Amino acid sequence: MPPCLPEEEELILPPAPSPRPPVLPAAWESYPRWLRRCVEAVLKGFAIGSGLKGGLTLFSALLRLRGLVSRGARKSSAAAATNGAEAPVVRAVKETVRYGVFLGTFAGTYVSMDECIAAVWGRERTARWRSLFAGLIAGPTMLFTGLRTTHTSLATYILVRAGVLAARCGMKSERFGKICRPLAWPHGDIFMMCVSSAQIAQVPSQFDNDFEESAYILNRDSFPPSYKAFLGRQIGKDPVVLQGLKELVNNSAFTNLAGIEKYYKTVGIDLKLDPEMKIPCSILHGNQSCTGHFFSFLLQAYGRAFPVYVPVYLIPALVVHRTHLIKRPLSAIGKNLLGIARSSLFLSVYCACEWGWTCLLFRTFQRCNIPLLVLGTFPTGLALLIEKKSRRIEISLYCLARALESFCTCMADAGLLPSVSQIKRADVVVFSIATSIIMHCYAQEREVFRSKYLNVLDWVFGVPTPSTDENKQNDLHDDGSLERKNVE
Repeated sequence: MPPCLPEEEELILPPAPSPRPPVLPAAWESYPRWLRRCVEAVLKGFAIGSGLKGGLTLFSALLRLRGLVSRGARKSSAAAATNGAEAPVVRAVKETVRYGVFLGTFAGTYVSMDECIAAVWGRERTARWRSLFAGLIAGPTMLFTGLRTTHTSLATYILVRAGVLAARCGMKSERFGKICRPLAWPHGDIFMMCVSSAQIAQVPSQFDNDFEESAYILNRDSFPPSYKAFLGRQIGKDPVVLQGLKELVNNSAFTNLAGIEKYYKTVGIDLKLDPEMKIPCSILHGNQSCTGHFFSFLLQAYGRAFPVYVPVYLIPALVVHRTHLIKRPLSAIGKNLLGIARSSLFLSVYCACEWGWTCLLFRTFQRCNIPLLVLGTFPTGLALLIEKKSRRIEISLYCLARALESFCTCMADAGLLPSVSQIKRADVVVFSIATSIIMHCYAQEREVFRSKYLNVLDWVFGVPTPSTDENKQNDLHDDGSLERKNVE
């Protein structure tokens, strides 16, 4: 369901920069290489952090600003609207600077530790563990985003990405190759999306009387506020409607049927709900049929999804693919518009299928319970087939990270993870472990990275490509699978 930064396989990334006349003063070249590498890593890390985070944050701030101004106009209180509009802009600027400082400090810390260890103990002698240790030390720089701000979502996502890289390394290994080989299943991304969908929309969070409350519908607090707000917009249902569905799923007494009827009256539907109902179709879509609700919801969901993907495609086009955008603007703009339309269709179909499948199962079995709710949300992940292959793995990994975060939160709330809940900044610990794995793979197993990510990492960290035997190289396909070359 959530958007991800698109992988524009068709929009060719600009090639690795060729030697150009130095932009910096000639005296800069006279400084030691380690010093130049550290300073450049800090500056480039700050540029990437502030550019990506700043673009997304400023776009969100502009949307909030427009909403505040429109509400102020309706209330004829322009002054109040202006005062309220300043806060989102200020927060956006602060977030931009914080993430720029975070990534700049992370890059500088990693490069500094890498150079220091190499200078003291030797580059060749420490090659096997130097990047692992440097990445671990650089992880706590996440605290620069705010000492009181936790980033569990970011840490979980980076951990998932580290797990993917470790699995790719395992597929190359003779010892672990057979164990990791199932991870290269061609449709594994679709399966991961289906599993993640079951958790994000419906999977257990509390364990009372053998009934398990679901994550978003029944325990929305298991998600961070920003993601919870995103789900609330895309799911398209009023909280009072979701509360009624929750009570019916848990086989508990209705507490606010009058509130649901009042909500539908505000949208022009005169509805009288039966307290003895067995299925929640009337709660979910009023007097509308299940089929009619599916198609009407699909159109509305597309309108909600389209603005989501505009910055997701626009920002990388301006930052990463600017060369292609300048040389072939019509081609680049056309491909981005097509990508926005395609991704919006995926998200809208995904949300519509969530209600469509659950209604179908409730109608078929004439009952409403948690197993049917989970079973109904599992196949919604098939909507990912609408996306192109190169984006499927990215979206499924993103959703998997959100699902894992929600599941761990639910487990901790249920008291099943007491040791984890005692760690004050578990996000920093998880992030540090994940970055150590990623940076180790970057230095020692570079072939498990896709070329576009490898080019960015090389540009930021300036780590020279290690010399390896070409006969032992592995080709990484666009879908993330590895193909071992025959070595005779």
